[in-house]
Amino acid sequence: MSIRLFYDRWPQYNRRLVETIRGLSDEQLTLRAQPEHWPIWAIAGHVAGTRVYWLCHVLGEPGADTTPFAGPSDDGWEDDLDHPRSATELVAALESTYAIIDDVLDRWTPGDLATQFERSFAGQRQLHSRTSVLQRLMTHEAYHDGEIALALGAHHLDPVYIWRAD
Repeated sequence: MSIRLFYDRWPQYNRRLVETIRGLSDEQLTLRAQPEHWPIWAIAGHVAGTRVYWLCHVLGEPGADTTPFAGPSDDGWEDDLDHPRSATELVAALESTYAIIDDVLDRWTPGDLATQFERSFAGQRQLHSRTSVLQRLMTHEAYHDGEIALALGAHHLDPVYIWRAD
């Protein structure tokens, strides 16, 4: 049995985010909730890059080569705020990186979730289980979906609403 049942709404959440980003103009993608916050395009790029970082570069899952974030040094679109990304680029990044999530939801079993992986961060050894990484990714994405919703709402645009049923 795969773990998909436990994460059955994640495809919907991703689809809602993609639908929202796809409908934004280049100008709308540069909107921010506050001047000190990231623009929408950077937040969406960060969501996509984070998926690859954790699943491929930390947990060793395949698929990074099918995304714009193939190597460990290729993530970080959001770090170059002088190079805004288009809706087309962002949608491709979100869809290609979600394919990695989709794959693990089908392949991993409940018994696989306790498997731990080591990561070195800031000179510290950390252990992360598959469960902790999936929880991190889902909550990370919900947080940033909220940021995007706030940025859109602050400019009187319809926010992303990931929970709306199909």
